This record gives sequence, C-alpha cells and structure tokens, in this order.
Amino acid sequence: MPGGRLTQQERQQIALGVADGLAYAEIARRLDRPTSTVTREVMRNGGPTAYRADLAHRATERRTHRRRQTAPRGPGAPGQGHGRDEEAVREYEETFTTLFMQQGLPKMTARVLTCLFTSDAGSLTAADLVQRLEVSPASISKAIAALESLGLVRRERDERRRERYIVDNDIWYQSTLASARGVAQLAETARQGIPILGRGTPAAARLENIARFSDFISESIIRAAEQVREILFTKPEANTGGAAAPAPDRG
Repeated sequence: MPGGRLTQQERQQIALGVADGLAYAEIARRLDRPTSTVTREVMRNGGPTAYRADLAHRATERRTHRRRQTAPRGPGAPGQGHGRDEEAVREYEETFTTLFMQQGLPKMTARVLTCLFTSDAGSLTAADLVQRLEVSPASISKAIAALESLGLVRRERDERRRERYIVDNDIWYQSTLASARGVAQLAETARQGIPILGRGTPAAARLENIARFSDFISESIIRAAEQVREILFTKPEANTGGAAAPAPDRG
C-alpha cells in the first residue's frame, strides 16, 4: 500500500469518485489507500459537495509551507514534549477533526474541540487557540459559543483573569446528559402528537414507537453515564476503614 502524501493525480481521482457518488471506501480501494485518508482529504477540503482537486492540492501545499516555516529548529528549540512526533500529532489531530466534522460540527468548531482534547492541560485561552490554529479571535469566539451550546466546553477565569476554555471528565458527563435530555424531548414531542393524529391510526402508532424507543434510549444513556462516571472518574481515597471513599458529586 503506497504511503506519503496524496499526489495531484490522486486528488483528481478522488474528485471524480466523489462526483460519481462513490463511497469513500471504494475510492480508497481504487487508489490503494486507507479509507481514512480519502475521508480526511475530502472533509478538510470542502466536504463532498465542494471538494475540488486543484484547490485541495494548493491548500495542502500552503499547510506544508506554513509547517516548515514554524517548525522548531535547533537542538534547543521547544517541541511537542513527552517525546512526541510532531508530524504524527498533526496527522492525528486532522483525523480527530475529520471525525467531528462527519458528526456534524463545522470545521472551525471541530478544530477547536480537537485542540482542547489533545492539550495536556485540557484547557486553553483564546490567545492560545488563535496562536495554535492561526485564525482570528472572532473565529475562536464563534466556535467556543457553539461548543458551549452543546455542553462540550466550559469557561472559567484563571489567576490572571483570562478566560480559559476547559474540557474535562465532568464536561463530557454533562454533555452526555444533555444528549439524553434531547432524546427525551423527542419522545415527549412524539407522544404529544398521538391524540392529535388519533389513537389507533398508523401515524399515531408510528409516533408511539418513536416515543417508546426514545424513552428507552434516553434512560439507557443516563444510566450508562452514571455508571461510567462512578467507575472511571471516582478517585479512591483512604478513609478510616481503609476503603475507597467516593469523590464529591459535581453533577
């Protein structure tokens, strides 16, 4: 299987495949490339409705040029730390960003969330994000607002009175609960339509099935989130009897 970056000819084949409505897996098979390579290439260059081979190739050249300009030089220059391969980290961040985009997040929102997830501190300031992503403060502000509305990020002020944007275990738990509440709201709305459409009618029966299914999913999500939080995120602390004491409930 060939490695390295996509060539311009390969990008043209991807564009033709996308235009023909081929699945990414099929395009990848024809190129003898991993499906993830094709998926990432399309999603970070406009998506299936706007992908163009020439624009994608120029964008990749620009990204490569920027990386060469900003790459640390010399044995004393700061790097990723922890012995990380910088190129491997960048490729992984692009893969993570592509996944978020496939799940419906706009590109900049996905990039900001990936940046927060892959930071060791789990928190960054607006200035940190502007520097890392090389975008405007307005773009960061818009992305953070979107992530806050989804319950994926919270903000607090640090000792220097700067706003920090944070992702942590509790945020992920709260986001999961928010998702469950959305499913529960779907169940309630579906149930409201049953008497309006008439009990016993096919449409009402369909709404009843939607409501029952959504109720079950919502309750299962909440139950699973509570169990996972208790198992994974409770810190053992020695008490007088030597048993683990649960951490305070932050929910």
